[in-house]
Amino acid sequence: MRRPRRKAEETREDILLKAEELFRAQGFSRISIADIAAALDMSPANVFKHFHTKTDLAVTITERHIKRMTERLATLDEIVPPEDRLLRVAQRLMESHLHDLQQSPYIFEMVLMTADTEFPSGLLYKRLLEEKFETIIRAGVAAGIYHCADPAQSARAVSAALASVLHPVFLVRCEKDELPERCRILVDLINTALQNPLAK
Repeated sequence: MRRPRRKAEETREDILLKAEELFRAQGFSRISIADIAAALDMSPANVFKHFHTKTDLAVTITERHIKRMTERLATLDEIVPPEDRLLRVAQRLMESHLHDLQQSPYIFEMVLMTADTEFPSGLLYKRLLEEKFETIIRAGVAAGIYHCADPAQSARAVSAALASVLHPVFLVRCEKDELPERCRILVDLINTALQNPLAK
C-alpha cells in the first residue's frame, strides 16, 4: 500500500526536526545526509531536493535556534528602566549561550560555525541583537535617560562593545566564572556613555 503524498512543507519540517535531533545527539560532523534520509525512511535525493547541502540544513536549524532564543527575550518586563533592561537582556543572552554550550554542545557548534560568516544565520543574530538594543536605547531617549542623536548607530556600538560576553566565539574561550562580572561592568560603561555623551 502506497503512503499518502505529503506536502513539501511537511516533508521539509520532518527533515529539519530529524536533522536537529541527530545533530544534537551525535554532532554535525558525524551525521550525513544519508543518515538523515535513512532515519526518515526516504531517499537521500529527497532530502537534497529540500536542502542542497548539509550546511544549508545547519544554517536553517541555527536560524530557528536563534529566533527561539530571541523570542525568549521578548518576555522581559518592559516596565523595567532602560538601563536595567540593557543589563537584563545582556545577562539573559549570555546565560542562554552558556546553557546551550553546556546542554547542547552540538547545536552550539553549529551556531559557532555560522557566527563569523556571511551565512544568513550569522547576519540574523547580529541584526536581532542590534534591533533589541536599539529598542532599549530609544526607550531611554524617550524617557530622558539616554542622550544620543542616532539610536541605530549607538545600538551597533553597544552590540560590538558586548561582543566578549555575547558572541559565541568569545564565550567558548572565556573563563565562565569571570563572565557575569564582565557583563555587569561593560553594561555600566555603556550606560554611562549613553547617559553622558561626548561633547562634539
